[in-house]
Amino acid sequence: MQAQQLEAKDHIVFVFVTFMYWASQYLYTPILSPYLEYKGASYMLIGVVLSSYGVTQLLLRLPIGVLSDYRQVRRPFIWLGMVTSLLSCLGFAVTDHVGWALFSRAVAGISASAWVVFTVLYSSYFTGANVTKAMSTIHFITVSAQLMGMGVSGYLVSRWGWNAPFWIGAGVAFLGLALSFLIREPKPEASRKPIEPKDLANVMKEPILLKVSILSIIAHGMLFITMYGFTPLQALKIGADKESLGWLVVAFMLPHAVASIVAGRYFAVRFGHWPTLAIGFAGSAAFTVVIPYADTMLTLCLTQIGNGFTQGMGFPLFLGMAIQYIESEKRATAMGFYQAIYSLGIFLGPFLAGWLNSGGGLANGFIFASLSGLLAAGLSIYWSKAEKRSLTTGVSLDRK
Repeated sequence: MQAQQLEAKDHIVFVFVTFMYWASQYLYTPILSPYLEYKGASYMLIGVVLSSYGVTQLLLRLPIGVLSDYRQVRRPFIWLGMVTSLLSCLGFAVTDHVGWALFSRAVAGISASAWVVFTVLYSSYFTGANVTKAMSTIHFITVSAQLMGMGVSGYLVSRWGWNAPFWIGAGVAFLGLALSFLIREPKPEASRKPIEPKDLANVMKEPILLKVSILSIIAHGMLFITMYGFTPLQALKIGADKESLGWLVVAFMLPHAVASIVAGRYFAVRFGHWPTLAIGFAGSAAFTVVIPYADTMLTLCLTQIGNGFTQGMGFPLFLGMAIQYIESEKRATAMGFYQAIYSLGIFLGPFLAGWLNSGGGLANGFIFASLSGLLAAGLSIYWSKAEKRSLTTGVSLDRK
């Protein structure tokens, strides 16, 4: 089944499954750190629970990508993602101990590890240059699902209690699992051979894949320190109620969604990929460092508007750049490597921030995230200049 033989309904089914996949996981994300604090967890323990989401991804994303390429199948791994998302939500809902919260968050990381196959399967629905547009589309769906889930999270808690987001997330995951059996998977070309061990090393040596992976570690570390980590605690610290967290989410996620569209279609075309990444990282560093000094919800939301947009500039570019030079039959391996590497950021970001926060308050973690953003901006500028030098000599550094 070739990409052009797919019908509109196949795209619609995939979009809805993707939406439910992410919505089920992010319905409880904004209230997770306040929930853990409510259960008596310290900043350090909160950081450990949050970072467990990255640990399982670090361990599983690459093996899932390699196995998917080797077996040349995608759908079973999507089913795995939906089942584990369901189990994670149920784990939070039916248990009442921080230890079980740690386990349930780690299971959510197993679910997130399947994302490598989602992206590769959806890219197979398109051909040629349209693959990059497909990545922008699926990232927009991801952000939209996260916005919906996170936007109602605080309201659900204020209306029905702490467990409401977990139960509703389980219901959404169950619906997504049922719908995922309708996903169509294009058959691999007969001439394609399963990936071999030597191919793995060659994929991981792709220079641009390595560069993008390094930057993505920092980007995900910043994201999981801020909006997906300790920013909701900062809001509660300055007197916000749980329902107000929804406004904080909207302030971050709406510009984040807009950035996911305009970054690839406008900024990257106008300025280039590396300068766009540098602008995004520098902007995010600036908006992050002022978070602990925001003393009203209005000023905190203003920081999130800027942070949402600038952080959103990088992620769709990372997805496209990571696989742009990779053969289609090896893309799940490349994407698995990329996503496994950036899982370091999901783990190390909140873990280190939690450790720093435990010694001197929330400001330490945000300052650390800001300094990380400045480092990434510097690397982006350096690689941009290196690319320009290579063009003048006729040698592509990204392909050496």
